[in-house]
Amino acid sequence: MLDRAPPRPLRTTTPRRPTNPGAPMPVIPEIAERLPEFAAIRRDFHRHPEIGFEEVRTSGIVAGMLEGWGIEVHRGIGGTGLVGVIEGNAPGRTVGLRADMDALPIEERTNLEWRSTVPGVSHACGHDGHTTMLLAAAQRLAETRDFPGRVIVIFQPAEEGLGGARAMIKDGLFDRFPCDEVYGLHNSPYTDEGVVGIKPGVAMAGADFFDIRIQGVGSHGASPQHSKDPIMVATALAQALQTIRSRNAPPHEAAVLSITQIHSGAAYNVVPDTATLSGTLRFFSDEARDRMRDRMRELSAGLAVAFGVEIEVDIRDVFTVLENDVNLTDVVAGIAAEITGAERVSLQSEAATGSEDFADMLKAAPGVYFTVGHKGDVPLHNPGFVFDDDVIPLGASMLVSVAAARLAAG
Repeated sequence: MLDRAPPRPLRTTTPRRPTNPGAPMPVIPEIAERLPEFAAIRRDFHRHPEIGFEEVRTSGIVAGMLEGWGIEVHRGIGGTGLVGVIEGNAPGRTVGLRADMDALPIEERTNLEWRSTVPGVSHACGHDGHTTMLLAAAQRLAETRDFPGRVIVIFQPAEEGLGGARAMIKDGLFDRFPCDEVYGLHNSPYTDEGVVGIKPGVAMAGADFFDIRIQGVGSHGASPQHSKDPIMVATALAQALQTIRSRNAPPHEAAVLSITQIHSGAAYNVVPDTATLSGTLRFFSDEARDRMRDRMRELSAGLAVAFGVEIEVDIRDVFTVLENDVNLTDVVAGIAAEITGAERVSLQSEAATGSEDFADMLKAAPGVYFTVGHKGDVPLHNPGFVFDDDVIPLGASMLVSVAAARLAAG
C-alpha cells in the first residue's frame, strides 16, 4: 500500500482480545498455536527485505514452504510473483487470496533484534507480515482441504508504486488461474488491536505520478536578464496547479494534487536552465482524474507561452481506484464479527486517499480489501514502524474463514 494514511476510525473501548499462545482466542486455534513459528518466519523476512521485483529470496522461501505443504506452486508470474493452488475435497468455485512481498527504500530506525540487515531498505509497511499471514492461511487450508473448489494463494511482488499487480495480470494471472472472487488485507497501526476495518464500495484512491520538466535559458546569477529562469516558472506553476482543486473542481469532490519534489540548479551564482516539479494526484473517479490531468497540461502550456520556455508534462497512471464489492463487504464483516466480535468490526464511512494496487485485481474479480488493527502507533512508511506479530493469527484466520465461507456458499 502506498502513502497509507487512512482516516482513523473511532477507537473502541471494549477489552482487547489477546492472540498470544495460551490465551483464549477468537481465532483458528491451530493457527494461533503456531504463532511462534510464523513470527520467526516473519522476522526472517524482516531481516532480509527486498525491493519490488527483487524479491528473489522471499519468493524462494515462500515457494519452498508451499511445496513442503503439498501445494502446487507456479513461479515467475509477473517477475518474482508466484501462485499456489490448493485443491479442495470436491469440485466448486475458486477464491483468490493475495499478499504483497516487497519492502520500501527506507532506512530502518529501530533497535529490534530482527531489524533490517539491508542498508536503505526495510519492511516499513508490514508486507513481511502480510506474506506470513497468507503462508499461515495456506498451511491451514492445505492440511484440511475441507472445502469444495480451490483456493489460489497469490504472492505479489512490487506493490509499492511499481505495478506488481498489473505485471502479474499481464503475465496471465487470471487467465491461468481464474478466480470467482479475490481477497486481500493490510495491517493497520491506525486502529485498535483486533479491529477489522472494511470500507464498502470505493475504499481507496486511484493515483497518478507526474513529472513536469521546464526548459529555460541559464545565465550568470549576476545577470538574470539574460536568462529565462526556470525556477521562477516552477514557483508560478506550483501555485497555479493548486487552483485546480480550489477553482476547477466541485467543492464536495475529494481529490489531492501534491507537489512533492522541486529540483533545479547546482551553484550559488548560476541561474539554471532546467527545473523539474514532481508529485502525485489522488482521486476517486475517472472524471476527477481527467479534470486534473487536463488542467495541469493547460496551465503548463499557458505558462510556457507567458515565460517563453518549454514545458513537458509527463503524467503516469500508477494506481486504480480500489472498490470493494458492497455485498461481499457485508459477508466479510459478518465473518469478522464471528472471529473477533461484532464490536471490533469497523465499517468505515470515508475512503482513504492512500492507494493500493490490489485495486487492479478487484477489477478482474469481485472481492474485498480489509485491514486488521494491531498494537503500536508509529505510522506505516515510517523508519520506526514496528509490525505486531500478535496480529498474524487474526489475519490468517480471516483469510481462511473468508475463503472457506465463500467456497461453501457455492
